[in-house]
Amino acid sequence: MPRKVDHQARRTLIADALMRVAAERGLEAVSFRHVAAEAGVSTGMVQHYFGNKDEVMAFALDVVRERGEARVTAAVERLGQDPPPRLLLRTIIAALLPLNDQTRADGRMALAFLAYTAVRPQLAPALRDDTAQMVGFIAGLLPGPDAGTAAAGLLALMEGLGVYLLGGQYTAEQALAVLDDQLDRLFARSG
Repeated sequence: MPRKVDHQARRTLIADALMRVAAERGLEAVSFRHVAAEAGVSTGMVQHYFGNKDEVMAFALDVVRERGEARVTAAVERLGQDPPPRLLLRTIIAALLPLNDQTRADGRMALAFLAYTAVRPQLAPALRDDTAQMVGFIAGLLPGPDAGTAAAGLLALMEGLGVYLLGGQYTAEQALAVLDDQLDRLFARSG
């Protein structure tokens, strides 16, 4: 009887290897050969699952997105029923910030993918959709008539804090203090 292969697990193994290669050597070093060596599989296997670098990059970003969603879901569930909007926003953003080793690895991959899509606009629509959904969700939690603009600013702040955390300019404590200050300002507007 032929052995059953978990194709999703293999694709994730390859995506994780890509993230490690990108984190250790930079995105420009990502090749099927390097990814295969890191994953402990053949180059042919990588090519079997992914036709080109764009496909493996997009899949790796999906893995990062799924991990982020799982972190957010778990963090929000710990809040219980109907948490106040400010606490909910802080919890969501803190779960997405690169505050530990795992989230830093995911954050590096997300940042690398943003840079990658900057020169490959055909890959950017998914990111635009994600951004629009996130801004809409955040705007629904913020007070005031300019909630959409404030939500876009808060999302930009989150991305900037992520870059500073990844670059070592901010500690986790500093980033969370900046986040708390901004949330305090946004929620103080409503009285």
